[in-house]
Amino acid sequence: MGETLDRVSREIENLRDEMVETLVELIKIPAISPDYGGEGEYDKAQKLLEMIKDWPFDKVEVYNAPDGRAKNGVRPSILAYYYGEKGEKSERLWILTHLDVVPPGDLSRWTVTEPFKPLVKDGKVYGRGSEDNGQSLVSSLYAVKAMMNLGIRPKRTVILAFVSDEETGSHYGVEWLIKNHPELFKKEDLVLVPDGGKEDGTFVEVAEKSILWFKVRVKGKQVHASMPHKGLNAHRVALDLAYHLDRLLHEKYPTRNELFEPPESTFEPTVVKNPANSPNIAPGEHEVVFDCRVLPNYSLDEILEDVGRLTEEVKEKYRKEIDGKILPEIGIEVLQRLDAPAPTDPNSEIVVLLKDALRKLRGKDAKVGGIGGGTFAAFFRKLGIPAVVWATLDEMAHQPDEYARIDNMVEDAKVMAALALL
Repeated sequence: MGETLDRVSREIENLRDEMVETLVELIKIPAISPDYGGEGEYDKAQKLLEMIKDWPFDKVEVYNAPDGRAKNGVRPSILAYYYGEKGEKSERLWILTHLDVVPPGDLSRWTVTEPFKPLVKDGKVYGRGSEDNGQSLVSSLYAVKAMMNLGIRPKRTVILAFVSDEETGSHYGVEWLIKNHPELFKKEDLVLVPDGGKEDGTFVEVAEKSILWFKVRVKGKQVHASMPHKGLNAHRVALDLAYHLDRLLHEKYPTRNELFEPPESTFEPTVVKNPANSPNIAPGEHEVVFDCRVLPNYSLDEILEDVGRLTEEVKEKYRKEIDGKILPEIGIEVLQRLDAPAPTDPNSEIVVLLKDALRKLRGKDAKVGGIGGGTFAAFFRKLGIPAVVWATLDEMAHQPDEYARIDNMVEDAKVMAALALL
């Protein structure tokens, strides 16, 4: 097997220039979610289908999640199968990457090139979506193409999944596929999500924290700031509530778990908003948003109960009747919630296989750990399918002057091939 892996690795090296060209072509097509004002992933999916139409995949399927806001009313996901040495009876390895990208942000901060005019420079490919997730998408493609070129059937069937809507919740991507086509997935499948990692490629993510975003909306009564007794300053009420929420959550949920980085739950007030646009206005409305990343051993329901209880206490503290109306009114809106599934067992086959591949190809011992972000992997862990998140990244995702390092793209392709072969 070592000789086969060496041959495939050399073939991947031979394909380096083609890999760069493929990434460049994909970056040129903005695949921005309608949630961000874009047309979605249709054009990019069509381009990808055109690129691989002559590749000897055993099966290519397109699944279109309906979304009236997107181009042609669909959010496409592509599954490309390359069977293993036992045909359809082979064990199966999924490699999932996403087609969509985030918007470019402040264009004045792009100094190397424009977001969708890719530029190859100093061993890097610059452009929006180059590292997130174009680098890994191309790596997965050429891990398979190298085996195709050599006529090698791997031990495991490789299923390359190019899906939509990762950046805005996966409702039209992985989540939609799992809900509408559960027959696609098997408990014994192995899953790699190359959408997170570190510069040296030795971090294997097996766990994620729960995610809870909630908005506190306070309504009082706006008045001139020199006459505060005639109204109710919603800003003051919201500050008081936010301060005590911050304190309560940190004090009540202090557990540390060294598997994660950072090892504790985090509760961060982020967005604030009120309509006051002058120093002499005491605002009648105020909003505060909290971003909470919670260790899996805590219940999000319990946290929301605490938020509700403290909210009632603050309402009572500031209770005031104005024009026959009892104020303040305080509403809690959950913006996003993802309850963390059980972590992938660090001794599961996909983890052991990946660590073995990194040791063979790079001579490095990988570290297993957890993160605070959310990825595709959580959806598979909920199904009881072990999934890992891994890639070699310079962590340029979502930044101006985003780039993919070409060496990372090529070397990661070798690891992906090893996962299929070993």
